[in-house]
Parts: sequence; C-alpha cells; structure tokens
Amino acid sequence: MVKPNHHVFADGDLRRNESTLRIDTLDGRTKHLQVESIDALYLHGQITFNTRALGLLNEHGIPVHVFGWKDYYRGSYLPKRTHVSGNTVVKQVRAYDDTERRLQIAQRIIAASIHNMRVNIRYYDQRDHEFTDLLEELQALKERVETTADIEELRGVEATARKRYYRGFDEILRDPFDLTKREYNPPSNEANALLSFLNAMTYTTCVSAIRKTALDPSVGYMHEPGERRYTLSLDIADIFKPILADRVMFRLVNRQQLSFDDFEDELDGCLLTEHGRQTVLEEYERTLDRTVNHPRLNRNVSYKTLVQTDVYSLKKHILTREPYHATERWW
Repeated sequence: MVKPNHHVFADGDLRRNESTLRIDTLDGRTKHLQVESIDALYLHGQITFNTRALGLLNEHGIPVHVFGWKDYYRGSYLPKRTHVSGNTVVKQVRAYDDTERRLQIAQRIIAASIHNMRVNIRYYDQRDHEFTDLLEELQALKERVETTADIEELRGVEATARKRYYRGFDEILRDPFDLTKREYNPPSNEANALLSFLNAMTYTTCVSAIRKTALDPSVGYMHEPGERRYTLSLDIADIFKPILADRVMFRLVNRQQLSFDDFEDELDGCLLTEHGRQTVLEEYERTLDRTVNHPRLNRNVSYKTLVQTDVYSLKKHILTREPYHATERWW
C-alpha cells in the first residue's frame, strides 16, 4: 500500500512525543501524527523543530520538504538511506562520465518528456481545439532527440519543445488565466505562479522516490550536477511535469476550482494564497493516488508508484544495462 504525504500549513512547533510527532500551532491547537502512516512530510508554515523530531523522522525514513515564505520551495531534509550500495553509486557516476551512455539516458528522459507534452496537447486537440501544427512540431522535435550528438544539443531541443508546448497553454486555460510566457523567478502572473508551485511539488515527489533507492539524487544525466538542487530529481521531474503538474493545472483552472482570489500580488511577483495552496495540494495528492493499469507490471499502480517505477527502471539500467523505460503516458 502506498502511504500518503502529509502537509502542515500552520505556524508552530514540531516535536517528538514518544513514538509520534506532536504539532503545536500558534493558535493553540495540538495534533499528533503517526509517522508510520505517512510517506513524506511537507512543511508549508513557519515551523520550528529539533533534532529529536528529525531523529524520529530519520528512524522511519521519512523525508521532510520545506517550503518557506509564501511557499517558495527551500529544500529537503533527507533521512539516512535504507538502501545503501557503493556499487550502485560508482556505476551511476561511471554512466555519467561515459559520454555515450549519459547521452543515451538523457535522450530517453527528454523523448519521454516531449511524448508526455504531446499527449496533453493531443487530449485537448480532440476537445474543440486546433493543435495540428503544434502536434507536428512536437513530434518532429521528439524525433530529433535520437539524432542529437551531445548534451548541449539535446538541451536545445528540449528548450525548444517546452517553449512551443507552453504556447498552447493560453488556448487550453479558461479565461482569465493566461500564461503568456513562462516566467518563474519570480512568477509574473497567476498561471505562472500556479505552474511554479506544481513544478516544485513534482520535483519533491521525485526526490522522495529517488531516496528509496541507492541512487545518488545529486548525479543527473540531463542536468549538470550543481550545488543547490538534486539534478537527478530534475531529470525525472522533466518526465512527470506534463503528467502531474500540467494536467493538475488544467483541471484546477478549467473546472474553476481556482480563481484570481486565490492569488496575491507581492513585490517579488504573484503567489498563491494559503487557501489557494491548499486547493492545489488537495488536487495534486488526489492525482498521485489515481491508478492506471501498468502494461509491464500487469496490475494497477498509482501515479506515485509510476514515479517510483521509473526510478527503479533507471537504477536497473545503470546496474545491468537493461533498457531504461522512461515513462511515456499510454493511457
């Protein structure tokens, strides 16, 4: 059984109380959280916590994803690994250092990403929209992926595909939401703010999935290893953004679950209100719990499990050179 994530919005203190977590909020409420029942903990409020609380989370292998002021993603506390394998890390780094192997893995990631973008566009093309030209452009770009000679060229193909893909958003999104162009540092309008928040959630979902394996999240293949983000999580997130972030965004806007009242303008851009964030997270978590029949596993799996399955497939490829099945939406 896949355990759910738990989100804390209130400001207050997070403490260990024997075998449970105790959350004391500034408004006087107290909540006890059974750590055995959660997969990951998300802190959205101004929360203080001590080493005893972190120790309990560490004992149960629960990552903590911290969102700071106005829910900008700040970072993650990852527990000690339950799966430790020096051999896996060595082979992961060797695959990165092997120019040909690195390119092949990155090509699979971007081909799957563009495929999933195209599936989204095709869905709306069949529902009173005209996206024939865009579908052809994305297909041509996917085909170019296999002929790229190096990572830099592949990045150029991916950037072009994403830019053209985002051009379709304004036609898909119900008025008055309008992406216009992708701007995220800071988000310039409501659509950009919503997409940035959902992209951050997709990234943290991938961080949690990678942590359940012996793979090192800081060694990616499409993205260069850096100081601030887990680049392997960025790689896997590129595959799942169209499936998780974008489709959730379309549902929330087109079903009018969000309005402009769920956003606020700040000096550093447009941001979701607390009510808006809660609405988004409810839909995002419902999406993670959705199930689909997996053709290779021959059983129903949740979207959250799809992310985990993708990571396991990459690990198996790194260790045994079996084909890496980057997730391409088939349903």
